[in-house]
Amino acid sequence: VLSDEQVERALVITAHPDDVDFGAAGTVAGWTAAGIAVSYCICTDGDAGGFDPDVPRDRIPAIRRNEQVAAAAELGVTDVVFLGYPDGDLEVTQDLRRDISREIRRVRPQRVLTQFPQRNFHRIGASHPDHMAAGEATLRAVYPDARNPFAHPTLLADEGLLDWKVEEVWLMGGEEAGHAVDITDRFAAKQKALLSHASQLSGAPAELEARLREWNGATAREAGLPEGRLAEAFQVMEIPF
Repeated sequence: VLSDEQVERALVITAHPDDVDFGAAGTVAGWTAAGIAVSYCICTDGDAGGFDPDVPRDRIPAIRRNEQVAAAAELGVTDVVFLGYPDGDLEVTQDLRRDISREIRRVRPQRVLTQFPQRNFHRIGASHPDHMAAGEATLRAVYPDARNPFAHPTLLADEGLLDWKVEEVWLMGGEEAGHAVDITDRFAAKQKALLSHASQLSGAPAELEARLREWNGATAREAGLPEGRLAEAFQVMEIPF
């Protein structure tokens, strides 16, 4: 695992607005506090989400984009790109691989964080089909697409984006998440980020806090952290050169 001192830029790639905040907001807050420039690439606008039947569905994409931008700002992230694919219909296509490769070449991150590309039978909620598609497309973009100057040739020919080799990938939502990050001191920032997603929250803020403390407390205990600590966990993959 690279130390934060070895990382200048990190790119987070998820399927929906709010995915990063549920899975990794405390970790991202730690990265930005350490001086890492973090960028987001969100594959869909989350247009199939929300609870309020009185909100016209054609307003949801803009609402969710604005919520994600506000949530990112709570964590010190200002570079947020939306790819605009339909929510609930994300597939591992050449177009998606190209679009993610574009962001990798543009940002040039040492570290990429994305979603686990396989079904987690212990946590079905982490295995939304869009999550798995985003994770698989990202892994294909990391290797071989973004590092291959001859893949997706329009990226170089039309946009001048040179190939780039990512050094490591962090996967969230998987069964082998053996790298725990203590987020106890960043928990308030995680809460603020998630509260920015008002259209997705049907309960009171206290209910969200209790749920997060339960989830992140269990993760910390599984990682052997002291009682009362909170954590997020990831599977970290080194990408060989």
